[in-house]
Amino acid sequence: MVKDVKFAKFVIFVNAGVPLVLLLWDAYNHRLGANPQEFLIRTTGALTLVFLLLSLAVTPLRKMLGLPWMVSFRRTLGLYGFTYGCMHLLSFTWFDKAFDLKAIVQDTVKRPFITLGMFSFLLLVPLAITSTKNMIKRLGGKRWNRLHRLVYVAAAGGVIHYYMMVKADTREPVAFGLVLALLLAYRVLNKYRPSWSQRMPARRAG
Repeated sequence: MVKDVKFAKFVIFVNAGVPLVLLLWDAYNHRLGANPQEFLIRTTGALTLVFLLLSLAVTPLRKMLGLPWMVSFRRTLGLYGFTYGCMHLLSFTWFDKAFDLKAIVQDTVKRPFITLGMFSFLLLVPLAITSTKNMIKRLGGKRWNRLHRLVYVAAAGGVIHYYMMVKADTREPVAFGLVLALLLAYRVLNKYRPSWSQRMPARRAG
């Protein structure tokens, strides 16, 4: 079982990095479309939400399927979400603002969707810093869990940020919002009606 879990983690780690490799490859070959800057900003933002939601989906899946060892996937997926979030921020500050700090601050203050995006990213920073086993021990399980509930706030902020940014075609941010709503609904059910949200008994890891 230990070898199987390690292999599954390796597969997830490799596959989660595939979008990054493809982005870099397309950028190198100048195949990012007519507006490569916008493409990079939007794609890295969408990937951030994808991996944050995947990390949040681990707990419902492991409980419903009775596979407690799946919890080990959550950190990998969450850190990839943070990595793509860093790329999203880098794309904005580099291509859109040319690292002009004054312009970045002005835009953050004047444009609500950027304010919300910055706020959501900043919430992810302490979560990434405290993702190690040593930090879990130092904070204690309860405090660590309370802190990492902020990921729901960050994900919600990211979804609204995306919705406000796209303006016209809102299908993708709405889809992200629906997935997040389902994950939040599961969390509420799991707290107040655990018999409804856990359909299968947990299996012991071999």
